[in-house]
Amino acid sequence: MSDDKFLEVKKLASEIRDFYKQDTRQDSFNLLLCGDKGSGKTVLSTTCRKPVHIDSFDSGGTKALKPWIEKGEIIADTRWEGDDPFKPTVFEKWQTEMAKRERVGYFNHLGTYYLDTATSWAGCIMNYVLSKAGIAGEAPRFTHDYTPQKVKIINWIKRMLKYPCDFVLTGHLEGTKDEVLGKISYRFMTTGKGEVTIPLEFDELWIADTQLKSTGVEYRLITCRTGPYVATTRIGKGVFELYEKPDVKYLLKKAGKNYEDKPLLF
Repeated sequence: MSDDKFLEVKKLASEIRDFYKQDTRQDSFNLLLCGDKGSGKTVLSTTCRKPVHIDSFDSGGTKALKPWIEKGEIIADTRWEGDDPFKPTVFEKWQTEMAKRERVGYFNHLGTYYLDTATSWAGCIMNYVLSKAGIAGEAPRFTHDYTPQKVKIINWIKRMLKYPCDFVLTGHLEGTKDEVLGKISYRFMTTGKGEVTIPLEFDELWIADTQLKSTGVEYRLITCRTGPYVATTRIGKGVFELYEKPDVKYLLKKAGKNYEDKPLLF
């Protein structure tokens, strides 16, 4: 190889290295947290980097968070709870609010943005799609309505993953049976092939789980695949145990990541 070509190779390698160093996504933390109702998904927000902003789409979902809300550690936006399928307004208003937040740099000042839950959020998106089609409150049509819903879901997830704060999306689990092996596995519940493609967008996929002990119910996180649960971690490879205590900042510290809070907003 000539000296000139080798210099070009070195220049190209240097540009790639510089891009990697400047790529904020390499130091970001994002999590798809799945679990059944009552498994501790919403309460996990109290262990995230503060301040935590929760967009709550589940009616009454933030009631257990009042002590943290009163201290200003958690900002709970409950305007998105209880969309009317016959006169839906929630998703359109949420989109407008998100654009305003982006415009003023709101996410720069958050430790964590928490969207709770994907199931109800996706329901609001479907209400919006059906309303725009002039069939609000009716059953979705397979090709006409599910496709625009899926596009909205994935496009917004990609957008939120770029925010300059930690991002947590909660969701529910859906069982799928392997007809050949007869085994059941539990995956992120969403529309169509999104159960496979959406988790691929996230670095972390954890399962919120409970175990009944003689002392009562123990809450825990499953951080890698075991039995019927599909879970994975990138930041915790070789570091996390199969079962970890439900504490995000503890796990960030354990993985050698930034776990410091940002100044509270009030």
